[in-house]
Amino acid sequence: MYKMIVCDLDETLMNDDGSLSAENAAAIQAATVKGVYFVANSGRSYTSFQDNLAQMYLRDKKDQYSISYNGGLILENAGNRPIAVNAMPFDLAKGVFEVGADDAEAATHVYTQDKLFIYNPIPDDSAYLRNRGVEFTTITDDNFDQFKDLNVMKVIMALPTVAKRKAMKAAVEKVVDPSQLAVTFSSGRYVEFNQAGVDKGSASVQLGQLLGIQPSEIIAAGDNSNDLPMLNAVGLPVSVANGIESVKAAAKYVTEADNNHAAIAEIINKFVL
Repeated sequence: MYKMIVCDLDETLMNDDGSLSAENAAAIQAATVKGVYFVANSGRSYTSFQDNLAQMYLRDKKDQYSISYNGGLILENAGNRPIAVNAMPFDLAKGVFEVGADDAEAATHVYTQDKLFIYNPIPDDSAYLRNRGVEFTTITDDNFDQFKDLNVMKVIMALPTVAKRKAMKAAVEKVVDPSQLAVTFSSGRYVEFNQAGVDKGSASVQLGQLLGIQPSEIIAAGDNSNDLPMLNAVGLPVSVANGIESVKAAAKYVTEADNNHAAIAEIINKFVL
C-alpha cells in the first residue's frame, strides 16, 4: 500500500496555463481522505502554490506537507512551518550566482527561504513566472553580499536553448567544484543549482523518515530531469505522458494522459483509490 505521493507541479500536476484541473483536485482530496499524504514537490517556492494547495484542501493543514526549491525546504502546511532547511552554503551560492550574472542572456534567480530575486529578468521568463503566480523582486546590484544574512535555497538561470543551459552548467563547474553541486534542468528553460545531496529525491526520503514511511511506500510523479532524483528514490516512479525520455525510462508507469488531461488523477485512481 502506498502511503505518500510526491508530485512535481509545473508540466506534471498543473495544466500548461498554470491552472489545476478539477479532476486532479478531486482525486487528491480523495487520496488524502483515505489517509495518503499528497506532497507538492516543486522547484518553486511554497509561496507560489498556496492557492493550488487551497484547491486541494491542503493549505494551512496540520500534518500535511510540501517540498520546495528542489528539496531545499520541507514545510508543514499549517503555518508554513519549516521542518527541514537544506540551504546552500553562502560561498557556494555566490560562486554560482556570479557566473550567471556575467551572462547577459541569462535571467539569474536567487531563491531565499521566502522570496525570489531576479538579476537581469527577461520578458519570456517573467511572463512564465507571473502566469504561475510567482512573485519576484528585480535586483540591479550584482554584489551577492546582499544575501549574506539570508538562507539561499538555490540559484538558477533561465536561458533560451538547451545548448546555452548546458554551457552555463559547464561555466559554473569551471568556477565551483562540481562535487559540491546538484545540477538539474527543468521546464525547458532552466538550469538549476542546489547544494550536493539536496534534491527532490533526498527530501522525499527525508520527509518519509519523519513520517515513518519507507521509500517503497512512496509514489513520485514528474516530467523533467529535476524530477529524476525523486523517481529514482521511491517505490513507484511515474512519468506523465509528456515527460522527457529520460523520465519515462526511469518510470515504472507512464500515464496515458498528459499534464493537460488530469494525469495525476489517473495515477491516484489506478494506484491509490
